[in-house]
Amino acid sequence: MQGEEILLIQEKVRNTILRGENHFQEFKTALEGRPENKKPRLVKHICNDIGEGLVSFANADGGAILIGVEDNGDITGVPHSDEEISQMLLATKTHVYQGQVLPNCIATKLELENKKILYFSVNKGTTQIYQLPDGRCVRRKDKATMPESVDKIQFERQEIRSREYDSQFVDGAFVTDLDIPLLQTTADSYIRGLSVEKYLQQIGLAEWGNNTLRLRKAALLLFAKDISRWHPRSQVRFIKVQGNELESGEKYNVISDESVQGNIFDLVIKAWQNLRPYLAFKTEFGLGSKFEQKFTYPEDACQEALLNAIAHRDYSIQNGIEVYIYNDRMEIKSPGALLSTLSIANLYQLEGAHESRNPYIARVLRENKLMRELGEGMKRIFDLMNENEFERPVLYSNGLWFSVTLKNKSVYSQKQEEWLKLFDSYNLTKKQKTIVLLGMEEKEIAPSDIYKAINTDDVNIYQKEVSALRNKGILVEIRNQQQAFNKSKKDRIPKGHIARFKVVIP
Repeated sequence: MQGEEILLIQEKVRNTILRGENHFQEFKTALEGRPENKKPRLVKHICNDIGEGLVSFANADGGAILIGVEDNGDITGVPHSDEEISQMLLATKTHVYQGQVLPNCIATKLELENKKILYFSVNKGTTQIYQLPDGRCVRRKDKATMPESVDKIQFERQEIRSREYDSQFVDGAFVTDLDIPLLQTTADSYIRGLSVEKYLQQIGLAEWGNNTLRLRKAALLLFAKDISRWHPRSQVRFIKVQGNELESGEKYNVISDESVQGNIFDLVIKAWQNLRPYLAFKTEFGLGSKFEQKFTYPEDACQEALLNAIAHRDYSIQNGIEVYIYNDRMEIKSPGALLSTLSIANLYQLEGAHESRNPYIARVLRENKLMRELGEGMKRIFDLMNENEFERPVLYSNGLWFSVTLKNKSVYSQKQEEWLKLFDSYNLTKKQKTIVLLGMEEKEIAPSDIYKAINTDDVNIYQKEVSALRNKGILVEIRNQQQAFNKSKKDRIPKGHIARFKVVIP
């Protein structure tokens, strides 16, 4: 190492000591024992410290370790022999998992205040997760070195890459690589007469720099003329399976397998056109003596799930979206795990929890009224399935993909459906059907049963649904309010728990 470089590192080390220990730097003493009787620490223990510190920094955000400096910044030096110091400097290789090379690692001996100290630094690893010789994985958190799983670090790094993907600039991409007519139509819907160049800059899809308009990946994903030049799997694949499980070998039961590809605007249209025929189920003789086309799923729920997959998938993963159509369900799988700031439990709560992985893409699709936020879209899917009396959607995420499964199974059992069929001519609402189900097998119904079944504590909603059923002659009173009050007093139970109604077939 040249003298000039040593002087630069010496200055850096002085500044490091002044700043003290933090997330990016750590001090380790080379001494042990009582204050009045300090002696050199064992070399193997110091080497362990060096290995653990450098691996933990490489798995976090990079950092530096000083050997011969106390926690408070006092320089006490490394009083070991030159041979022992050489062993310590080699810890960057000997105390890291075999075959791994730490990123841009520096190891050198310096002299400060007439004492020898050792300086080690390492960059943040981006292509590899680093381990100790025994296979353990550690990572720097604040001022500590903490155990961490390889999978978790891998997941977080992939998430960072995925979050940054649509905002990255693409060298060699020009406005002429975009679908200009589509882009101009979109610009005109934003502000009529706005040029495509100004529109791209206005919404953040491009920036002017170095005498050229630099395009972000989002611009290409949304508007590219030839998407295959910029992303090999901007596509949706549709796999129709005969049965409820995918088989292999001689039992392979895929009856169709086709894909559509294009920029995101094209993909939204093509994917829906391709999916919609799979939703048709049968023609039934419906109300008003008209033939009606029935669907296995609510169309709007399927379209919403498809849009969410296209908008929120991880485009840094070079795979496409896959839609599996089984006899009993449809699974829409998009590349990339659910973001760590969200959870399946959050989404199931249907309180609008959301975060866009691809903020530039999501903004353009929202401004063009093609999609909602993830949380809002998910709530709409659940609401539509519920309104159409299908089972609740199933959400799943692992380290590779996120899926929404829509089942074409009714929320009602066969026995319940047979019971409700007796009331088909009354066009009952979902809540009214729920109340009618309480009266199966001549069961008597209390107001508290109704409130619980329709999931409300609003007396106005209760009265609206109960009155409608009573007016139709379906819900009849077996006790009036006074009789219910007398029975509650006699039996010492709340009045709302006293049965007051039963269901009859008019």
